[in-house]
Amino acid sequence: MSDRAYTPPLGTGDTADYDRAIRRWTRELRWRSAMIELLAPRPGETIIDVGCGTGSFAVMLKAAAPGVHVIGIDPDEEALAIARAKGDAADADIHWERGFARDIGSRSADAVVSSLMFHQVPMAEKRAGLAAMHAALRPGGRLVIADYGRQRGLMRLLFRLTIQRLDGVADTQPNADGVLPELVCATGFDKVREAADIHTVTGTIALIAADRPG
Repeated sequence: MSDRAYTPPLGTGDTADYDRAIRRWTRELRWRSAMIELLAPRPGETIIDVGCGTGSFAVMLKAAAPGVHVIGIDPDEEALAIARAKGDAADADIHWERGFARDIGSRSADAVVSSLMFHQVPMAEKRAGLAAMHAALRPGGRLVIADYGRQRGLMRLLFRLTIQRLDGVADTQPNADGVLPELVCATGFDKVREAADIHTVTGTIALIAADRPG
């Protein structure tokens, strides 16, 4: 990977505080569990967690489906160190890599997932990341994203007071305006659907699912 600039997991906050903040402010178990249900992992599958951060979802996925091969990718070395420690503590056989979404390459994965990453990257990286995910999937492969989606009413205000203060406005605003499903469609994914909206004190987290055409 190159040393391109990126927003750390907690934005202007301390990465060491990320897990505590996510637990406290985002209804973490609700949306992570919903991701696994939507993903419906099957034994023998290869699943890539792009922007895996501190590894919470990758470890949870491996616990829920021990027979899957999980790869976690993130550019932040501090976050990956936390992820490795979590994986070791859970005795979870997960392959961790340092890299950006656009770096994942062609892998013939059965599924690609991403959580709370896309709102932190510029539009060019949103597009490049989705294109790389599309390329990494085998025909018929599945995409599941949990991230901040369209914000309305009170959710828009809460999003502005929390996420946009931590991560800035330029990268996060397109998410708040509902751009993600449009970008997923434009990348060439099929059956794009918003499976759930989960309201939190930091704004609405949307679950988006799609398939790579067979």
